[in-house]
Amino acid sequence: MIDGYNLGLEKGTGVATYARNLSYCLHDLGHEVGVLYGGRSAPGTTDLMKEIAFFDSNAGDIPGWLRNLRAVHETLYAPLGYEATRVPITGTVIADTFKSRLPYFDSIWNAKDLFRRSNNAFKMFSHLGRVYLNYKPDIVHWTYPLPLRIKGAKNIYTLHDLVPLRLPYTTLDNKRRYLRLCSKIAMRADHIVTVSETSRNDIIDLLGVHPDKVTNTYQAVTIPAKYRDKPLEVVRREVEGTFGLVFKGYFLFFGSIEPKKNIGRLIEAYLGSDVETPLVIVGAQAWKSEQELRLLYDDHIRSLIRVGDETRVKRKVIQLDYAPFPLLVSLIRGARATLFPSLYEGFGLPVLESMMLGTPVLSSNRSSIPEVVGEAACLVDPYDTRQMAEAIRALDSNEALRADLSSRGVKQAQLFDEAAYRKRLEDMYSRVIEGT
Repeated sequence: MIDGYNLGLEKGTGVATYARNLSYCLHDLGHEVGVLYGGRSAPGTTDLMKEIAFFDSNAGDIPGWLRNLRAVHETLYAPLGYEATRVPITGTVIADTFKSRLPYFDSIWNAKDLFRRSNNAFKMFSHLGRVYLNYKPDIVHWTYPLPLRIKGAKNIYTLHDLVPLRLPYTTLDNKRRYLRLCSKIAMRADHIVTVSETSRNDIIDLLGVHPDKVTNTYQAVTIPAKYRDKPLEVVRREVEGTFGLVFKGYFLFFGSIEPKKNIGRLIEAYLGSDVETPLVIVGAQAWKSEQELRLLYDDHIRSLIRVGDETRVKRKVIQLDYAPFPLLVSLIRGARATLFPSLYEGFGLPVLESMMLGTPVLSSNRSSIPEVVGEAACLVDPYDTRQMAEAIRALDSNEALRADLSSRGVKQAQLFDEAAYRKRLEDMYSRVIEGT
């Protein structure tokens, strides 16, 4: 069983991608896969209502005062645990809209408001809440540090990184509570999984976990062939028709807009490079995004151009809040290069996705990124905007460099293919089950 904490979010996240890929790998390994969600709906009295409520985003809506009153009651009773019920997925609800977000599953379970309730309870009691089901999975793989466990199963937790502890000024977490949660998980977990040697070393050093209890499985990228192998002419039409961009005529950043992603310095370096190729930023604005994007609103990044008899505003930096996955794949394939100079990454999924699709990459020489890209990317000091600007100019003007990085990137990405990932997972699960 895996959790659906990030899978339930409307917009994709790196952890949601991780969980979705994990579900398919588990299926390929021959495991029965259950997914545990924490939707707001209470268990329905009939199978039909359970299925309807699971897909209804408005289910469970109540007035704020009643929600607060219930929260107090639920927190006080949290030590008793949380009951999850099976959600029958019969096809009655037309769920095509959710296809790109759904993992592989043999069964879906839901415990009302599970993740919100368990986090509130952890603030008060500092314990890992128990989830009760009417069957016992052999393994529960929590894909995020959640204050939950299932008794009788092997509980495995993925800690992608310890950014709130390494770069505390880049996140909104309550650092004391975050450390308490990670420490509790480190103590109670049957095993901890992470996604790079950098993160593994952090977990061992900062949480005091024995090295034998932490496994780095890395990650795999799964991009459906229908998007990955789409004819370039179709990609060109999508990029130009949907976004008004020139195929191979823009730089791309994609990911959440938050301090650790280093967007502010990226924009500063890009403007300092004085290239004409526009920069496209795809990502939802999060904490401190206004500060990161402050240069977007300066007049000097806009210019007036004449198109026939019309005067239009041309922007050097274009920001899109969101692109559906099929269009995002086309944006990556159509980019001149991906620019991803993050300050710290547990893995760096956008870098690997870009390399797999043959798009040259500029990235950071810090944290896990060098592990992932090897010699297949242009690496820069993420704090040095001058060095970054020089690299952007080189990528913009040197077609041979781009072709070389594209070729190397595709080969490097093969080291993280599904077969290698499945083997690492299988070895780890076997050790946990055998207790070695």
